[in-house]
Amino acid sequence: MTAQTLPFGTLIQIDRKSATPVFRQLANGLIDIISKGQLKPGYQLPASRDMASMLKLNRTTVVAAYEELQLQGWIETIRRKGNFVSGHLPITKPKSFHSTTLANGTAMEPGNFYRTVAAPQSGTRKLKPQQLMINDGYPDARIAPLDVILDRYRFLSKRTNTCNKLLSEGALGSHSLRTHLSLFLSRTRALDITPEQVLVTHGAQLAISIAAKMILQPGSTVIVGELNYVLADRLFEQLGARLIKVKVDEDGIDVEAIERICKESRPDLLYIIPHHHHPTTVTLSAERRIKLLDVIRRYRLPVIEDDYDYDFHYEHAPILPLASADHNGYVLYVGSISKTLSPIVRLGYLIGSEDFVWQASKLKQVLDIRGDVLLEESVAHLFSAGEMQRHLSRSVKLYRKRRDQFCELLHSLTGDIANFIFPNGGMAVWTVFDPGYSIPQLAERLSDKGIYLNDGSLHRYKTDVNGIRLGFASLNTNEMQAFARALKESR
Repeated sequence: MTAQTLPFGTLIQIDRKSATPVFRQLANGLIDIISKGQLKPGYQLPASRDMASMLKLNRTTVVAAYEELQLQGWIETIRRKGNFVSGHLPITKPKSFHSTTLANGTAMEPGNFYRTVAAPQSGTRKLKPQQLMINDGYPDARIAPLDVILDRYRFLSKRTNTCNKLLSEGALGSHSLRTHLSLFLSRTRALDITPEQVLVTHGAQLAISIAAKMILQPGSTVIVGELNYVLADRLFEQLGARLIKVKVDEDGIDVEAIERICKESRPDLLYIIPHHHHPTTVTLSAERRIKLLDVIRRYRLPVIEDDYDYDFHYEHAPILPLASADHNGYVLYVGSISKTLSPIVRLGYLIGSEDFVWQASKLKQVLDIRGDVLLEESVAHLFSAGEMQRHLSRSVKLYRKRRDQFCELLHSLTGDIANFIFPNGGMAVWTVFDPGYSIPQLAERLSDKGIYLNDGSLHRYKTDVNGIRLGFASLNTNEMQAFARALKESR
């Protein structure tokens, strides 16, 4: 049966009273049919005039729906022939764990009446207004559907009954958002979870903090990578834990070293970023993942798996998280919505067993009472309307192009003074400069040109690494070129 003979008038339901535009309803309906396999790759869709006749729609509405499908990669247009279902559908197909594809802390020093969190403040660079910022690897807020969030937020804020109901939902977070997250994570990461296993937090950092507070106490030990996400290291140390650092290479953290540590004395926690390790961006190989899962089960090793930017992978389908495999409940999964949308949308989540999440919500209530329930409901609306999925599809395509362009520029400018890892995913490039090259001085020279660059001090926390993460996702072509020119003049 060809695509033209299908009864589209029966298969696709159009609700003219819905707030969702008709062209988007049509596009979503066709995506659903394609996803179910009712339309196979290579099948030709009816001409816009014919489809309009079948559905009793305006032809321009059908044309707009086809353009939306083409933009998202569901169909491709062949000149003078028509529109065909794409041979490379934008459906996430995570690889299995059997794939061969590789991918001494110090004690706290109290002040007079408070704990010392960091070294005494010294002179810091003041940010100049309207300058270009090379960040640590953030999404581009300019392309995020923030207007949809704001419109929904405004709509909900005026409905008193809705607000009262939301305020009663407690510290777990919006039930609507937890429901949509459990479905989304099930489809994209194969996590077999329910809304009761999802705790919504004010950013992923709070999720890590709550999970760590549930496990650690003064004197606890935590295995972390060397290098590692610095704010996690500082958090664990502030909780009184001792860090056990394990080397990270091109295949991720050294799992054999983790097993040796467990044989001697099982640590209280393993903190790991297996997908796009921070700061180096490397991915834990499939072989090491399988080995690590065995270690986790045998030694009953509690794990915080930080998967802050899972959705942004460019070379092939992402490998599933540790939390999607059999781990006997020892893996706690942390993710970020901020990294998906914008740094100003502070939302993260913690996934665990139903009992753990319930207990964690009681701890969160002590720290945060509840999150911004209207924001949580507004982001839930993004999922229900399909806006989040469309945003991710567009973002991945755009960030892939930006990564290629940025790395090409970086290679031409830093070839003799620095090395960098070409990232398979994420939103930043890990760049290590020669030992004698001063990143702080480079940052000062760029600052004089109106460009902010991290001086590398963040990654020198108890290490001597001379590297920085250079975020590319938030830079358009003109901004990349401006940075390239300034970097060339400032070397």
